[in-house]
Amino acid sequence: MDNIVLNDLIKKVAEYNIEAVETVKKAYDYAKKLHDGQVRQSGEPYITHPLNVAYILADMHADMDTLCAGLLHDTLEDTNIIKKDIEYDFNKDVANLVDGVTKISKMNFSSKQDQNMANTRKIITSITEDVRIIIIKLADRLHNMRTLQFKSEFKQKENALETMEIFAPLAYYIGAYRIKSELEDLSLRYLKPDMYKKIEEKKIKLEEESNKCLQEMLFKIHTLLNDNKIPNEIKLRTKNIYGIYKRLNEGQRLSDIHDLFALKIMVDKIANCYNALGLIHDLYHPINNKFKDYICNPKTNMYRSLHSTLFGPAAITVQTQIRTFDMDKIASFGLTAYWDIAKGNARDIMQKDLKEKFQFFKSLIEMNSIFGDNQEFVNQVKRELFSDRIYVYTTKGEIIELPKGATPIDFAYKLSTDIGNTMVGAFVNDEYVPVDYVLKNKDRVRIVTDELSFGPREEWAEKAHTSYAKKMIKELINK
Repeated sequence: MDNIVLNDLIKKVAEYNIEAVETVKKAYDYAKKLHDGQVRQSGEPYITHPLNVAYILADMHADMDTLCAGLLHDTLEDTNIIKKDIEYDFNKDVANLVDGVTKISKMNFSSKQDQNMANTRKIITSITEDVRIIIIKLADRLHNMRTLQFKSEFKQKENALETMEIFAPLAYYIGAYRIKSELEDLSLRYLKPDMYKKIEEKKIKLEEESNKCLQEMLFKIHTLLNDNKIPNEIKLRTKNIYGIYKRLNEGQRLSDIHDLFALKIMVDKIANCYNALGLIHDLYHPINNKFKDYICNPKTNMYRSLHSTLFGPAAITVQTQIRTFDMDKIASFGLTAYWDIAKGNARDIMQKDLKEKFQFFKSLIEMNSIFGDNQEFVNQVKRELFSDRIYVYTTKGEIIELPKGATPIDFAYKLSTDIGNTMVGAFVNDEYVPVDYVLKNKDRVRIVTDELSFGPREEWAEKAHTSYAKKMIKELINK
């Protein structure tokens, strides 16, 4: 939506939280007055940026404090008010959120790079205090990426690279797929413009060619589920441009991408996900090795769905994603879906789930305690958390998330420090492997422990890939 005005934001907020409207108006007037006379590089009044950020947040049904902080997010940095003013005029939560997204002043640093690293660390670690800081930052970055054409080519590439390395992974980790996909596509557009254009043209052509078959499948499945009294809604989805680019980069051809097209099928309850799957398999043949049950085994960012790729009409393959309506909200918006599902209690549930269910959260806290130096911390996060991941199984079928290059040593310490410290061997897919064996996606790992073992060998610190495993081994050896 282009050229958003205050009325658009108010209408959007009123759809889900009429009580917040007056305070949101107050925050807008407050920000407009403070940014008066400031302009963006596009020549527009500066207030258009916070207004758009608030609109992106309202689209996620953000709570009142988050909306106000979205409108005020640049005031501490670019105007002469202080945190205490925001606390006095709004409340402590709004003040903390605005402070959380505000860059640390350059007066504290000897170089621009030191300042950048400290600010990147501040953004990444803010999730441990209040996930809403990251969400505001993602909305801020999304609007900046949507309006990147007004910056110099150097700045465009610099912002696009930072978005790809830091913000897209953060969006993935909190499950905000919609934001993640758009950030990836916008980044690719500036980093590899020719490749972006080429894929975009192919994608549009394929969508046009396949549309009739896809609509036919949608209609038949919708009718079938209705006939069997399963409440449902179905949407069509084509893989994002960056997703296609990544597959082509891995050596796949466009025709090999089995999930290029997907039908998102939402039903009322979990039992009907499985009922629908059976009925759909009667109608269209599935590709046997392309079935995944993420309802029983959710992804590590809470994504849940049944995936089955089908042979559709006219030789196209189509992935079906079958889930409940609530699962669909989480699939699109991740943790931010709680604003809708849990209403007033959302923020507390977001933080609780992050702590208890998200494996990356624990890794992040560990890294934050290990690395004092900001640059070392940021580099380690990029290498270990924000680069390619693998997903391996315990003997009970639980999914464990590790960085690419991880070994059974990393797996053992990820399960617990005790298991790592008493490990004497490992089996992968029922075969004995050396401790420095490099794990692969979908490996099934069993760690052999012995309470009387001498503990990890000194050379294991070099063979481990994760900073936590390295730290634990060194600590035990030093004792």
